[in-house]
Amino acid sequence: VQLQASGGGLVQAGGSPKLSCAASGRTFSNDGMGWFRQAPGKERMFVAYINWSGEITYYAASVEGRFTISRDSAKNTVYLHMNSLKPEDTAVYYCAVHDGIAYYAYAYNYNYWGQGTLVTVSS
Repeated sequence: VQLQASGGGLVQAGGSPKLSCAASGRTFSNDGMGWFRQAPGKERMFVAYINWSGEITYYAASVEGRFTISRDSAKNTVYLHMNSLKPEDTAVYYCAVHDGIAYYAYAYNYNYWGQGTLVTVSS
């Protein structure tokens, strides 16, 4: 099982990149998926969650209204559309597969993790 995150890079403040997370090894169409981020020297933090059907989403307060999580189950891919980026959004962004049982905002409730993609926001 492998999750490949992509789409990161150097972005100016106010930019709108889109991150992708392509899964391989098995289908995740029945699993909730999440995005987390980890800034330098800080712990990994919840960003967004989407349930298996795409009908339910949750966001961290810091990104609510600016980021949108979506998925394309046919492509086994989850996305994070980022808008109005701020320098404090600079972090390595990780996608992960939820265990389907426990609270979606805790990193230890996710079974599989991608390698992360770095987003650097310049002011």
